[in-house]
Amino acid sequence: MRYFALACDYDGTLALHGTVSDATLEALTRLRASGRKLIMVTGRELEDVMNVFPHTHLFDRIVAENGGVLYDPATREIQSLAASPPLEFVQELERRNITPLSVGRVIVATWEPNEAAVVDAIHKLGLELHVIFNKGAVMVLPPGVNKATGLLTALEQLKLSPHNTVGVGDAENDHAFLAACGCRVAVANALDSVKAHVDLVTTGERGTGVSELIERMIATDLDEITSRLTQHDLLLGHTPKGEAVRLPANVGALLIAGPSGGGKTTVTTTLLERLCEVTYQFCVLDPEGDYYEFPGAIALRGGDTRALVEDASRVLDRPVENTIVNLMDQRLDERPQVLRALLPRLLELRGATGRPHWIVIDEAHHVLPSKWQASDALLPAQLENLVLVTIHPDHVSPTILGLVDTLIIVGREPQATLDAFARGRGEVPIRLAEPEEDDAPAWFVRIGTPPVQFRVAEPTSDRRRHQRKYAEGKLGEDKSFYFRGPDGRLNLRAQNLELFSQIADGVDDETWQYHLRQHDFSRWFQQAIKDESLAAEAREIEAQSNLTPRDSRAQIRAAIQRRYTTPP
Repeated sequence: MRYFALACDYDGTLALHGTVSDATLEALTRLRASGRKLIMVTGRELEDVMNVFPHTHLFDRIVAENGGVLYDPATREIQSLAASPPLEFVQELERRNITPLSVGRVIVATWEPNEAAVVDAIHKLGLELHVIFNKGAVMVLPPGVNKATGLLTALEQLKLSPHNTVGVGDAENDHAFLAACGCRVAVANALDSVKAHVDLVTTGERGTGVSELIERMIATDLDEITSRLTQHDLLLGHTPKGEAVRLPANVGALLIAGPSGGGKTTVTTTLLERLCEVTYQFCVLDPEGDYYEFPGAIALRGGDTRALVEDASRVLDRPVENTIVNLMDQRLDERPQVLRALLPRLLELRGATGRPHWIVIDEAHHVLPSKWQASDALLPAQLENLVLVTIHPDHVSPTILGLVDTLIIVGREPQATLDAFARGRGEVPIRLAEPEEDDAPAWFVRIGTPPVQFRVAEPTSDRRRHQRKYAEGKLGEDKSFYFRGPDGRLNLRAQNLELFSQIADGVDDETWQYHLRQHDFSRWFQQAIKDESLAAEAREIEAQSNLTPRDSRAQIRAAIQRRYTTPP
């Protein structure tokens, strides 16, 4: 099951003139019986909701006051999610005889045409408030409070992700919470501006449309519209022609394969960064510690398999957390046992909540070797959004390889890697066309479609690691810079940019000018440091014959500092 919750607006969506029909109530009851959660997301004040809707027990949470208040019908706990309206603001509106005027725990509400007076009062008092419109209603809330923020708080309490939530609404103030949902739906009577930004528009209006949506969720889990849900597809890189290469947010299994040093870690890190950007939860099994310092996840490590699995489960219990399970403290022959213990726990959590959305298994040929067989509890349908990273595709379990529908092939001999994949599956190899670029590092292959050559987007974390390497690391003798001067009487070696700057400050002007006029600095920045931007700026400095040695030193030092001494 992909969708574990339905988030509904009230007026104009569930209700007609404030009333929900018996047929819609029956549909809501059926949805709850399917194991899904129900969340109401409304601009009304909570007491108003309770007065007009006596069936609040059908909902697991009610987000009221346009995101300002959260109510748990089971415990009757009311939680204000923002500060109360400023007293001076309410008094100013009363002084201006603004009617009607409603003041809630967080919200202040009136109707058009009072919006001009409301905005003027906010401006006059110098308050930080924002105004939201909804079919003639004028709602004033603290900054950053809307239906989306309230929904996200409700989902966190229910330990669910917005990616596993269907949202349905009809009006202007529904845009924010619909955009947060994995599937966005508008009822047939919705404003055109809302319909233009959703994935599905129901045939029926209001409660009839919601009932229609519920029946589809129960019957098919909305599988029939999955191909439309492209808003969270993952950008991996670009083709030689500049076209974006994107990975669908819902795939079966992805294989990232290629020889050692071919770029598998770069591709995987790029993928993890994209998952963080769109808040998909992931768990990485990391046998070699390649991702232990990844900033978007909690890294776990230890030799006790049971403790490691329990710790990973506790981290993933929160929808907003990701984890890297480092197996460096496990013996090589023990590592498959960690996966055997962890994978059922991950799939159990998926069955209850839909997450972790992605499971990444590095060194898959070690932890899922050819002899590995899936148990009855590990059905292929549960292993979607599985990423396998390996140097040897033909050494991975054929059962798992059979699930692969997408491949990213890296390294200098991509055809050999694809041939190994085909051997592992017992199939005829996929043939690659002549490459458009000789040095393009990757191929994107979806089973049944032509392979596409592309250049992987460099991960931010890789850029930071490279910056540390060149700023403070130790380059080899062949990559270092040597201050020798015009007569070769010096041999001062700079093994990194920090040492380069220190030596540059201390050498005599003649030595500095010699290398400057020879364009040695820009050449080193380009060829050894591999920073074309820094090299280009250095070339401009080298070309200015009117600069004193002191000025050119200062300008090159400043160019280095902007890029390397202050981490991004």
